[in-house]
Amino acid sequence: MTLPPVPDHSPLHLPETLKKALAGVIDPELRLPITELGMVESLEQDGEQVTVRILLTVAACPLRDTLVSDTEAALLSVPGIEDVRVELGVMSTEQRAALKEQLRPAHRQGNPFARADSLTQVYAVASGKGGVGKSTVTVNLAAALAARGLKVGIIDADVYGFSVPALMGLVHDGETTTPTRVDEMILPVVAYGVKVISIGMFVSGNQAIAWRGPMLHRALEQFLTDVYFGDLDVLFLDLPPGTGDMAISVAQLLPSAQLLVVTTPQVAAADVAERAGAIAASTGQKIAGVVENMSWLEQPDGTRLELFGSGGGEAVATRLSATVGTEVALLGQVPLAVELREGGDAGRPVVLSNPQSPASAALTAVAAQLAARPRGLAGRPLGVSVTPMSVEW
Repeated sequence: MTLPPVPDHSPLHLPETLKKALAGVIDPELRLPITELGMVESLEQDGEQVTVRILLTVAACPLRDTLVSDTEAALLSVPGIEDVRVELGVMSTEQRAALKEQLRPAHRQGNPFARADSLTQVYAVASGKGGVGKSTVTVNLAAALAARGLKVGIIDADVYGFSVPALMGLVHDGETTTPTRVDEMILPVVAYGVKVISIGMFVSGNQAIAWRGPMLHRALEQFLTDVYFGDLDVLFLDLPPGTGDMAISVAQLLPSAQLLVVTTPQVAAADVAERAGAIAASTGQKIAGVVENMSWLEQPDGTRLELFGSGGGEAVATRLSATVGTEVALLGQVPLAVELREGGDAGRPVVLSNPQSPASAALTAVAAQLAARPRGLAGRPLGVSVTPMSVEW
């Protein structure tokens, strides 16, 4: 009697539908398919039941439940599959090393955003003084661009006054969500599709930071080199107010970063904001534009109450145009709104929580202008050589 052949359950011989389903499962931290990351250790099918073993990068992976539910949902979507069992394991030291090499090959060590071939648009959001809503503008622009399908990251470079984690809903009961470490590589925390890193994720509670300039420079450098952001379309840096150490470090570490200046309509704020943008004249950076925040308060009858005066944003744009010698546009005016403040307190950007509000519409319009700017190749080497053509007469 001839025995039936032993079924081959290796991934290479499973139905294509199962493999395609797993390829659609995205690791919530690395934002890449788990099949490309070497996280699928085994996959077996027994009739209507599928058993898959997933290898986590670290045992304490904070989003393991999300990974399990996404895997179950993907496999259950395959016709004929009624039961899915997900087993979890942990990568070995060798497997983690291979993953790190895959994510960040040796030739890409260092600051990827300073490379000549980087296509990431980097916006350093600056203000002359504190309290003008710079961080609020930053998180809402990032969330709006992510909602459009762009790959977006935020570096909270305001080390002394970090607020991005709270504004992005990453603080719960006084504790900030911490990033996952894969050995020396740090994975940014993802909120609303935006990859976020902040010094606030590495301190306990509301601990104050008291660092001198060299420490600030090193912190930014480490965020740029040790944090794995992957391929981003847009990176925002939420700068501290003024033209101090961090502004200088950004110019050194990210010379291609463009300044996005935030001001209020008030004359005093506009004068100081102009100084924050004028630093571009000495660093050689470009200015992406000006955003005027707290422009007016809309009354129930539709009239506008200009609490902080008017014209500050336009004045800053005009003066900066003269300073840098190129046109600097006023990208938008964001009105005062209760829902904007409530969104910040709740940790949910207003462009997501109340997209129909006037403040949300203004911020979304600014984001649309940034999204329309291509990831340019101007001034970048293309890696091609041209051989002169010889002509005989």
